Amino acid sequence: MKNYFYSIFLLAFTGVFIYSFSEAKTKKLLKTTHSKSFYDLSIKDLSGNRTIKMSEFKDKKVLCVNVASECGYTPQYEGLQKLADTYKNKLVIIGFPCNQFGGQEPGTVAEIENFCKKNYGVTFLLTEKIDVKGTHQHPVYQWLTQQTLNGKSDAAVIWNFNKFLIDENGNWLAYFPSKVDPMSADITSKVK
Repeated sequence: MKNYFYSIFLLAFTGVFIYSFSEAKTKKLLKTTHSKSFYDLSIKDLSGNRTIKMSEFKDKKVLCVNVASECGYTPQYEGLQKLADTYKNKLVIIGFPCNQFGGQEPGTVAEIENFCKKNYGVTFLLTEKIDVKGTHQHPVYQWLTQQTLNGKSDAAVIWNFNKFLIDENGNWLAYFPSKVDPMSADITSKVK
């Protein structure tokens, strides 16, 4: 009988030990999956001549927007520029041209740049044309859309002019769908 209790005690102790170890390992794994900081990311500018390092924007909020020149939401360029001008000391706006939604950004580098400046007076940063979803999703958008990378939330980019707000410390703060106007209280209240 004594051996029976000893065996049960040994099995229970082993079970508790294995459970504790697996729980600690799981917590460690969850911590390490958030391996990249927003500030570790970079992308080429529209011309391809300069690498934009997200670490340049420490201590400012960053609004990342996938943009297109032939979309029903294209007039939001005006609101984005107004937002950039209004909060220039607190906020950086980065437009990421993308042709994945209805082929609405077919332009070349020169065409995109001319369109944005001529029609909307855009002076905020524009990046190289990228994929914001799918197999060739740019690493910046992998970070923006995957909780395992950003540590905060999963999000799907479903159309042009989806917006992601990053806080002053490089943390994922909020996601806004296309219909949210750049100058809306939804966004400005989080920038102020």
